[in-house]
This record gives sequence, structure tokens and C-alpha cells, in this order.
Amino acid sequence: MTLEVLYFAWLRERVGQPRETVTSDAATVRELVADLAARSDGHAAAFGDIAALRCAVDQQLVDLDTAIANAREVAFFPPMTGG
Repeated sequence: MTLEVLYFAWLRERVGQPRETVTSDAATVRELVADLAARSDGHAAAFGDIAALRCAVDQQLVDLDTAIANAREVAFFPPMTGG
């Protein structure tokens, strides 16, 4: 499947771009993270600590074990704080 992957904050800085189109056979967000981490050193740095990741699939907050079949977009960002 082909997905639009969005990166925010320090993930964007480490990957070196705000978004990319990715083709993957990943079934879950966690599997997609593993695929992405293997793409480059920057990707590996961005996904080195998955406990520090939050993600959304088609603009809905999800956990890493969420299925991504039929998804169009996956976004990754650091934990959010309120104020």
C-alpha cells in the first residue's frame, strides 16, 4: 500500500523532511515504524525511541498496534502537553 507519512517537530528535523510518500507492506503502525527506521540514519534516529512517539492514522490518534489497512495518511509527532 502507498501512504502519505507526516513528521512533526523533532521527528521532522531528524528525518529531514515534513512528509513523504511511502510504499509498505506493514499491517500495523508498529510495523510501519520498523520499515521507516530502516530507510536512513535520520529515520533510525527519529524512530529510535518508540516510547516517545505518538501517531495518528487518517487524523485519528491511535496506538502503535493499530492496523493501517486502507489508511491514506500516518502522522508521527512527540507527546503533546497541555497548558
